[in-house]
Amino acid sequence: MTSPALSTPAPDVAPSPAEPLRHQVLAALAQHRIATTSQLRRMLRPEGTRQLLSRVLNKLRSHGYVDCTTLPDDNLDRTHAWYLTQDGTRLIRDLPVLRGRQPYPITSTTAASLKTPHTLAVVRAHLAFAADARRLGHEHGPWDWTPEVSHSIGEGERVVADAVMYYTVVDGEQRRKLRAFVEVDRSTMSSERLAVKLIEYARLFQYEAQPVGRRRTAAAGPAWLRWYPVFPRLLFVLTGASPFRLGNRMADLQAMVAQHPLVAGLAREVRLGAAVLEDIEEHGPAAAVWVPLAGGQPRPWTEL
Repeated sequence: MTSPALSTPAPDVAPSPAEPLRHQVLAALAQHRIATTSQLRRMLRPEGTRQLLSRVLNKLRSHGYVDCTTLPDDNLDRTHAWYLTQDGTRLIRDLPVLRGRQPYPITSTTAASLKTPHTLAVVRAHLAFAADARRLGHEHGPWDWTPEVSHSIGEGERVVADAVMYYTVVDGEQRRKLRAFVEVDRSTMSSERLAVKLIEYARLFQYEAQPVGRRRTAAAGPAWLRWYPVFPRLLFVLTGASPFRLGNRMADLQAMVAQHPLVAGLAREVRLGAAVLEDIEEHGPAAAVWVPLAGGQPRPWTEL
């Protein structure tokens, strides 16, 4: 989707300093569930200091609105992963930036310890896109990344994306709005189970909901049109294994596209790609590090 841009420069995608930082921290933890001090700094104040975020977080903790879990670390410096408490969850309900959104807070140390590794990997992926957007003059900020988005695919089943990304490419006077389902894989499941996610998205692409209690009528179109003007591209971000193993996982995703008729149909209409998390962190998502799952040479995610 492309639209004319205004004649003003692209805005800074980092949140406005006019908004109190403590409110932004609370909103970011409601949106992203868990984040380290360093991640919150890069997300909310990329030009700020770690001490600035630490002061705000410790003040919020003293009031009982946030808490943290300590990550295993071989270094002497302890790394804290922060999340909202029950009181913090109640507090953020009226924040304007979260209006109309369902927050997904984690409000106990036990829950945080179970979800931390995967959630922090998802935040890492978001921060790679956000840094690229700042560098390129594009638009992608903390509120343009919605974790754990669930959609029905029929028969009582659902597909849950690790995140839905909204990204605006600004090219002169043109603005191109892109959306993507993002799946972050830490190599904790079998390669086959990962590839099955492609079948779930193919089912979502074709799924047409019918009104309950009515006879089947002429279809109004796929259910996903309720949320997206075009079906989001699908990006797999892989980490947690050797380059050889990650290459095999990508090959298995490509094999699913080639061999499964439903997924092959999805690939004819939707851009599908996979990249290694460490590569997009080092080179940026706009680099030619994305392997098209339908075949072809690595390229930027915007050119899949």
